[in-house]
Amino acid sequence: MTISTGQYLTALLEAYGVDVVFGIPGVHTVELYRGLDGSSIRHVTPRHEQGAGFMADGYARVSGRPGVCFIITGPGMTNITTAMGQAYADSIPMLVISTVNSHGRMGSGEGWLHEMPDQRGMIEKVAAFSRTIHRPEELATALAQAFAVFEGARPRPVHLELPMNVMLASADHLPAPRRAAALARPAPAPDALAKARQFLADAKRPMILVGGGAVRAAKAVQALAEKLDAPVVMTTNARGLLPPSHPLAVSLTPSMPETRQLITQADVVLALGTEFGLTDYDFYEDGGFDVPGRLIRVDLDPVQIRRGPLADIGMIADANEAALALASGLAALGTCDGAARAAKAMRGCANLPVAMRGDLKMLEVMRDTLPDAVLVGDSTQLVYAGNTGFAAATPGSYFNSATGFGTLGYGLPAAIGAALAAPKRPVIALVGDGGLQFLLAELVSAVEAEVPVILMLHDNNGYGEIKSYMQSNGITPLGVDILTPDIAAIAAACGWKVKRPESAESLSDDLQGAAKAACPVMLIFGDELRQKFQQPFAARQ
Repeated sequence: MTISTGQYLTALLEAYGVDVVFGIPGVHTVELYRGLDGSSIRHVTPRHEQGAGFMADGYARVSGRPGVCFIITGPGMTNITTAMGQAYADSIPMLVISTVNSHGRMGSGEGWLHEMPDQRGMIEKVAAFSRTIHRPEELATALAQAFAVFEGARPRPVHLELPMNVMLASADHLPAPRRAAALARPAPAPDALAKARQFLADAKRPMILVGGGAVRAAKAVQALAEKLDAPVVMTTNARGLLPPSHPLAVSLTPSMPETRQLITQADVVLALGTEFGLTDYDFYEDGGFDVPGRLIRVDLDPVQIRRGPLADIGMIADANEAALALASGLAALGTCDGAARAAKAMRGCANLPVAMRGDLKMLEVMRDTLPDAVLVGDSTQLVYAGNTGFAAATPGSYFNSATGFGTLGYGLPAAIGAALAAPKRPVIALVGDGGLQFLLAELVSAVEAEVPVILMLHDNNGYGEIKSYMQSNGITPLGVDILTPDIAAIAAACGWKVKRPESAESLSDDLQGAAKAACPVMLIFGDELRQKFQQPFAARQ
């Protein structure tokens, strides 16, 4: 029986351990689906290709494996570009496999279905690389190179496009599908490692900055921090590397003055897997972030080491490998007042606005009620508070789109992907009514995929965060008080259970009930509930 290249691709994906694919079938991609039938790969159908990309993003963050999408030529690829942009900004592994018009038709300008002037040229701006597979013989090598990016470099989206004539071509002559050997993670160079160890051994006030690149290095980072007695400042994508109760944990953003003071008073700063992105380090754009002490930077991306603060030592290495190597050659420093310095920085949370402190308390109720939950956020008020100071329970259990690229519509589909990656864990989507309307149809996808996500919906009849920003800048709000439909009725019609918590106690009860439900549950709250969480803090002022 003849095997097409499209079928061969599915077999290759199986060899690489891919167990789920997100996509919407179209006439250009149906040959890819021929191979899915009878395979071990589950297919999940979103209602928009942007939703497919966000699902793949959430899946990748929780599973640690690339999220994979099947996308049609032309409009499918323009639709997924935003999701690829978010994944690119946050260094998330995503494999986007698309079709493109056949040789002789692609880029011809003759008006073929879904034709674009240069599809690959558009997508390469939001990908580690974008490649056209011109012959069946090229496919296995291209896929191996994609996984090389995911395993050994700064992970980012990779796009592979198959001309339709190549997808339909026979693959009978190709070798049996097999996975290329996994790459070893890069370890630090011996000379740089020795110098970094000496810097840390001589330090009196060391500290550690960790970013999303260190999210799978929690055990090694904690051991190193305890050996150095060094506070650990966690950016948004690194929250939970140290648990909330750890005396060296600092979850207050380095955009706040108390955390910045901790950093400026350190004589040696070790930065692991953080790009020093301004949405973490200078969110308010006041230019006040600085690292006056010695700086050691560890990153998989050599170019990134040359951006931002100038490093005294730059090591191109995996964060986990570097932390393990540094700790293995260091004696414990004794006391460097690490816990006292961390506690002083964390006292900055008491200086946050009352509304933000209330929102943080609300997030803490979610965390403490469902300790194993994954919190997935859109760009919404609750999330902005969380990015400022929320202490997540475990690594990778809190992430959102309000950093870097900053998309809207991310929360629900990314939560669906996260739930598919960790079916035994509760997944909570933190979404506003304005952001939900970007991809409202994915309510149906959650029910269809049978993932019982919990959606915390802040209903304030519009774009509340943008409205507040306009008012604070003396701009009359315009375009932010939008018509919000009866979302509860829409959700119920899609098969969701809907509740409205009215207090901290009822929120905890509703979360526990939602975690046991067999269907998705939407918990709708307004500013009235937020104000109840704010009241204890307002009374102290």
